[in-house]
Amino acid sequence: MYRKILITTDGSAVSQHTACAGVKFAQQMQAEVLALFVAPSYQYPVYVEIVPPAYPSEEEYLAQMRRMGEEYMGSIMRAAEKAGLQHSCMTAFSDTAALKIVDVAEQQGCDLIFMGSHGRSGWGQLLLGSVTNKVLSHTSKPVLVHRLIREPGT
Repeated sequence: MYRKILITTDGSAVSQHTACAGVKFAQQMQAEVLALFVAPSYQYPVYVEIVPPAYPSEEEYLAQMRRMGEEYMGSIMRAAEKAGLQHSCMTAFSDTAALKIVDVAEQQGCDLIFMGSHGRSGWGQLLLGSVTNKVLSHTSKPVLVHRLIREPGT
């Protein structure tokens, strides 16, 4: 039914558990897995006239975020490989993670977006916003939302 599934992660324990569930789902479908980590865009310091010496250059920042993304997506890649699935990973940069997820799903020809929900409701959801809700409202692709009943480790 699905040939290519986009699995998102932000490196949190919740998203790692979601990613494992996503790989299991992909295995049932015998679908290819594309893991995605969206890092914030590089921000130039605007509060001073001279860049502080400890402030990372844009190249250093991008390299560090790519390393972090590879670390976050490593468990997804290992699980997909163990399951015998085709797999790849990608680190993207954007200050609007939801829109970037939708764009990547379109550009990469994904049939399904598999992502987690922290399960916030009421004021927490309203005040904090939700990448998952924004993805749902900006894509015409199917989105499978994996919701944990309780936090990992509890």
